[in-house]
Amino acid sequence: MKDYTQKMKYFLYARKSSESEDRQVASIESQIAELERLAKREGLEIVTPLFESKSAKAPGRAVFNEMIERIYKGEAQGILCWKLDRLARNPVDGGNINWMLQQGVIQHIRTFEKSYYPTDNVLMMSVEFGMANQFLRDLSQNTKRGLRAKVDKGVMPAPASQGYMNDKYAERGTKTILPDPERFDTVRRMFDLMLTGTYTPIDILRIANEEWGYKTRQGKKLGRSTMYNIFSRPFYYGMFEYPMGSGNWVKGVHKPMITEEEYDRIQFLLGKKGKPRPKSHIFDFTGMMRCGECNGSITAEEKFKRQQNGKVHHYIYYHCTKRINPKCSQKCVETKKLEKQIVGKIMSLRIPPEFHAFGLKWFRNEFAKEAVGRNAVIDVQQKEYKLCLKKIDGLIDMRASGLIDDTDFNVKMSPLKRDKARLEELFNDTGDRVDKQIKTADEMLQFVRDAADKFNNGSLEIRKRIFSTLGQNLILKDRIISIDLENSLVPMEIVSKEVAEIHKRLEPRKKQIKQEDLEHLYAKNPRLLPDLDSNQDTRLQRAMSYH
Repeated sequence: MKDYTQKMKYFLYARKSSESEDRQVASIESQIAELERLAKREGLEIVTPLFESKSAKAPGRAVFNEMIERIYKGEAQGILCWKLDRLARNPVDGGNINWMLQQGVIQHIRTFEKSYYPTDNVLMMSVEFGMANQFLRDLSQNTKRGLRAKVDKGVMPAPASQGYMNDKYAERGTKTILPDPERFDTVRRMFDLMLTGTYTPIDILRIANEEWGYKTRQGKKLGRSTMYNIFSRPFYYGMFEYPMGSGNWVKGVHKPMITEEEYDRIQFLLGKKGKPRPKSHIFDFTGMMRCGECNGSITAEEKFKRQQNGKVHHYIYYHCTKRINPKCSQKCVETKKLEKQIVGKIMSLRIPPEFHAFGLKWFRNEFAKEAVGRNAVIDVQQKEYKLCLKKIDGLIDMRASGLIDDTDFNVKMSPLKRDKARLEELFNDTGDRVDKQIKTADEMLQFVRDAADKFNNGSLEIRKRIFSTLGQNLILKDRIISIDLENSLVPMEIVSKEVAEIHKRLEPRKKQIKQEDLEHLYAKNPRLLPDLDSNQDTRLQRAMSYH
């Protein structure tokens, strides 16, 4: 612990989400209790404890934003938190914390297991925040995988339509959509009235609500939009689209209410052209960008131009949908120009394979050092846990022997139970953290090494994944794509430039250079690893110099 921390003031920040993302995280009370013990042990002055029950997957936490504002005002210079993922699980908040630490606005972040200072290597903190962000992404992917599994079985992964009900009592993995015994026949009567051609949806809405007394499963009357939705959904003849707007149509296993021919007739009566058809073309980057002028979605269209000599040219253009602002002045951009900009951004992150091997080795060494401190913390927790269990056993023996009555027993047992639960939460919050950190670091290094080749030669799914990994705030304005790099990738842009400069200097003698020689040069670069000892041996640098 550095001496100057004794003169600093700290905000204690604790957070736990009520959502499934934080199921294994220690409670707010446990976080505060452990951090207050840590502050007392290390002599850290806490200005005030701040806590909130709020997910950090997106910016906008009130208490967190209040803390950042108060730090800028100088009320505190440090933060005490359980782990970095309590501060941020999204690249915006993570980048803000990272930047404030680098600039010295925050002079010290103390977690339960580690300290972070302005002079530390930014890569380590970026991996921590990258892990927190990746956790949410993995959670999202797992949820989507579960939804896709339902779709593969022919079950629409959504609340049941009117006349149907979700099966809540079947075993997990076997749930489906069933006819609602109270409403199925009534909704079918609505279709029968529509098929006569003499009733409009508004007429049927009035009859259902006023004459039949129809009520939804929530006990409400049908609304106008719901009535039109009933008559327009292919679900009623046995088909559904997933994901919405993808053009991927699935035959459901639920009992159809009408036939496909009846559905097509109703669409004709509504002035439509029958059931929706799959899209003929799926574009690479639709649904991922927004217009920089009006914040509308970016869509794409393809055009064919035939020359007089008979040659046909195929073009794809991306442009604003103009649904938010029909007068939006933004013009379209051709897909090749857009791809060139994306590849340029990817290339700014590219690193050679030699640095990938070195970087992973360095990360392993750093995380191994951290593991030593973490294991020491676990040893202390285990001793405290065994002592707590011993006290509980002793108290039970005293009660069984009649040395204390029920009142005294309950009074003394209550705090022991709380301590036992607190320690068990701490155990759940540890584990294979180092392995996860190394895996995240490896994935980050692999991405910047291989992204350009995979983007140029990969499938539609790979290209979309690479584009989305670059950042979340993807803005298209004046035919230029603006990409705010994912927080974990920002340091890699710096690394890429420094490594490229090293290789450029060594180009005349590149064939004579071994991997270990390159690693020595990487290690001596203060921008790659600023926290390494500046008094390292300079023998290699002199040997490799060709000036």
